[in-house]
Amino acid sequence: MPRKFICTATEPVVQTTKGKIRGFILDGTYTFHGIRYAQAKRFMPPTPVESWEGVKDALSYGPICPLLDNPMPSGEILIPHRFWPASEHCQYLNIWSRSLDPKAKKPVMVWLHGGGFSAGSSIEQVAYEGENLAVYGDVVVVSINHRLNILGYFDLSAFGKQYANSVNAGMADIVESLKWIKENIEAFGGDSGNVTVFGQSGGGMKVTTLGQIPEAEGLFHKAIVMSGIAEMNMGGNVDHAEVVREILKELDMKEDEVAKLEKINFAVLAKAFNRVNRKFRKEGKNVGWGPQKNDWYTGDVFDVGFSAFSKTIPTMAGTVIAEFAFAPGTPNKDSLSPEERREILFKRYGEHTDELIRLFKKAYPGKNEVDLALVDGLFRPATLKYADIKSKEASAPFYSYMFALDFDYDYGKPAWHCSDIPFFFHNSALVPICNIQGVTEKLEEEMAGAFVAFARTGDPNHKNMIKWPAYTPENKATIVFDRKTEIRVDYEAELLDLLKKATPPVDMAARMRVVDEDEEELRAWMY
Repeated sequence: MPRKFICTATEPVVQTTKGKIRGFILDGTYTFHGIRYAQAKRFMPPTPVESWEGVKDALSYGPICPLLDNPMPSGEILIPHRFWPASEHCQYLNIWSRSLDPKAKKPVMVWLHGGGFSAGSSIEQVAYEGENLAVYGDVVVVSINHRLNILGYFDLSAFGKQYANSVNAGMADIVESLKWIKENIEAFGGDSGNVTVFGQSGGGMKVTTLGQIPEAEGLFHKAIVMSGIAEMNMGGNVDHAEVVREILKELDMKEDEVAKLEKINFAVLAKAFNRVNRKFRKEGKNVGWGPQKNDWYTGDVFDVGFSAFSKTIPTMAGTVIAEFAFAPGTPNKDSLSPEERREILFKRYGEHTDELIRLFKKAYPGKNEVDLALVDGLFRPATLKYADIKSKEASAPFYSYMFALDFDYDYGKPAWHCSDIPFFFHNSALVPICNIQGVTEKLEEEMAGAFVAFARTGDPNHKNMIKWPAYTPENKATIVFDRKTEIRVDYEAELLDLLKKATPPVDMAARMRVVDEDEEELRAWMY
């Protein structure tokens, strides 16, 4: 049956603080794609858009931030992507709402995309589409693009005071988007006094970073962090001043000509950086992108503690059981004998194998112990550390979750990084692998329901799920979303502690080299 579509010269048209914009209506959902919320010169802080006359169309997604390398399709069965035209003038947002009545006062949910601080976009994943969540939860959903990589997190401060916050330009874009939302969202049926920021992976890192930025205080009221808390240095181990000097050499420029980097074609700048970066990697150096502490950003919570503001923000945070389980699984793990399973694990864990199997079965009864080799040891320990500190220090409640579903793929694939997004967005129907007979509908109701309940009240509990208690120092409760969702208390600490002891440290530089080699092979195959 065709859906009802409306888009005329006068409907729907919304008056923003800077001018009028036109979107479209699809089955009663007011939709606006590509609203410009700010403008910025390269490496400079964002500023509000200029006012305009007439009506501007918001009918096409805005350009995404350019990447330093062209994206390549990979693992699309697990995480379906969408690719889109790019421009460094990428400060655009999208809105889905069921009402344009300023008195509607619907909860506002602002999505911050993943991809670390170097890649991704508001529409990169099919599961990011906001319509279904807006309809299901009767909330206003907003997703945003902002500057990334060398455009959003390049520290040029050593070369002039005008670059004092170039290393946080991407986060400054996000803050500017929240200011736009505060000023305009009521015209889209939203409540500017009830804004939840939520994000996954790099998007989750952006959520925690916002709590440490004084300029963001009062612009949001609740926070959801999905697989986005990790104790790792996103800034790399190379001073960006050294990177600047090497880029200038590549471009045959002098050190006093840094200002020329503001004007050269982005493709030229990216190629120069990539040449420099390849040289650095051979030397064991890693150039990273991410926010850095300065007068504008107070710093990572694990380094400087929680800001007074962040302690007042109700927070939900969680991870998935096997964050990095992207590779194909073992051949029918359930057909293996206990001896065969132990043999596989012994090759990885040696003398710790039997105790780890015992702790895994205690933490995840009914799971196949082969999946022990895939249990996340990066995001989960840091998320629990974050939960311990914040639940002890904050005045606002903290809620912990784990997504532990086995998918009907490769004989039962444990949940991987991003696999929870379709369920929380109420978008499982858009992602084929998420459709599991007798499971998906129940899980989606529990998970999306928890998100919208939390956005509405700061409490994720709703009528279609078991009681989810807050995480406290005394009651370290975590909800485990699975085929049978359960509450478990302090159930994984022993397992994670022994895994840390038994697992060799990850060589991130080596992992990056493998990624480079895989991408080169993929490019050769495709072309």
